[in-house]
Formats: sequence, structure tokens, C-alpha cells
Amino acid sequence: MVPFISLKGVCKSYDQFLALDRIDLDVAPGEVVCIIGPSGSGKSTLVRCVNLLEQFGPGDISVGGIPVRVGKDLAAVRAEVGMVFQSFNLFPHMSVKRNVMLAPMRIRKLDEATAAARAMALLQRVGIAEQAEKYPGQLSGGQQQRVAIARALAMEPKALLFDEPTSALDPEMVGEVLDVMRGLAHTGVTMIVVTHEMGFARQVADRVIVMDGGRIIEAGTPAEVFDHPTQQRTRDFLKAILAH
Repeated sequence: MVPFISLKGVCKSYDQFLALDRIDLDVAPGEVVCIIGPSGSGKSTLVRCVNLLEQFGPGDISVGGIPVRVGKDLAAVRAEVGMVFQSFNLFPHMSVKRNVMLAPMRIRKLDEATAAARAMALLQRVGIAEQAEKYPGQLSGGQQQRVAIARALAMEPKALLFDEPTSALDPEMVGEVLDVMRGLAHTGVTMIVVTHEMGFARQVADRVIVMDGGRIIEAGTPAEVFDHPTQQRTRDFLKAILAH
């Protein structure tokens, strides 16, 4: 099968620090890939390179066959790839509904009524339609992250990138966001999820990628990675994180 997202020999440096070291990764259409590993291993940098929020090089990335690089094709790539960040990044001066409506109106050129109807349907889908007229500051962290997911979905992307979407949340709010993400998995949208939620990765992922030191050190099904890791570094990481 032709991959929807493809990384070939991707490197990324910050001065003398090599954050990504020759990453090769193909993600099939509709596949759910969870990326795990210790802090500083390059997980967030990898997903930020996919839609060029971080410049990279050398190496090549393509999305839907379109090369990811500065130029006229970048808008087409970003229109197909939604991103959900750790810190929500909602516009504080806009209502929840307007936050979700904005990109489809500006980029997809939807009229206001159509965008509003889509926004309400998506807010219903993530379980917070009753909060539509509130402002982000009036919502809990979990509710804000669900708005961020609805906003990403409003563009009808073919892929969603999640950069540790629960790491900024209080523990009691994590479950509500993971439930929304579980509902999205295997609906046809391609998902790359950087996460430290091992239970979610085991339950939802088609494939789990383990990163360390800017490299992919292990990859396989959840059962392979969690139950039968081949690398000592993976075993050490899982032992440390699952002990908490």
C-alpha cells in the first residue's frame, strides 16, 4: 500500500544537537501510529516536521504524495493534516464555536452558515456542544483540548497529528480527551500520536514506535513492543514509566 505519510532519512539539528537522526517511517492511510519514548528523544520534533512547523534537513517528507517543503504546496499539505498541541492554542477572544469555524471559512471558503453547522456537529461529536458560546478561558483544560480536536477536524483532514495532547491536563481530565481520540481511531483518518499514555497506545495503536536519541529504536504491534520488546533501552523505558 502507498503510504499516506512518508519520512525518508529525515534529520533535524538544533545547533550541535541532533534531534532527529535519519528517520525512516511510512504510515499507511487510516493507520494509527503511537510514538513513545523518553523526554528529549525527538518525538515532538518528528510530528512537527511532518507539516513543517519545524524546518528539517537533510531528508524528505511527503504527505499524500506531496513533498513537504516551503513553497506553494505547503498550504495543500497543511489543509490535509490537522494538528493538536499540548497547550490547546485556542483564540481566547473568540467563542468556542468561532474557534472551530474560523479555518474552514478562511481556508476552505465555507460560508458562515455551513461552517457554523459543521462546528456544532463537531462540538456535539466531542461532547461539548453546550459550551459553544463560551470562551476558552471559561472551560476546563479537558474541554479546551476537546475544542482543539474539533477545530482540527473542522478542516476534514486526512491525517491528524497529536503532540502529547494530554500532558498539560490534570489527571482527572485525561480520560475525557483519550475517549474522544479512541472514537477517532480507525474511522479512516490517519493518526500519529506522541503520547506517554501507555494504556491508550496499547489499546488503540496499530503500530507503536519507540524513539530514543533521535532515532527509532523499535517498532511493532502493541503486543510486540509492550510484551516482547527486543531492545534493552525499550525494556528500561517501559519498566520506568509503567512503575509510576
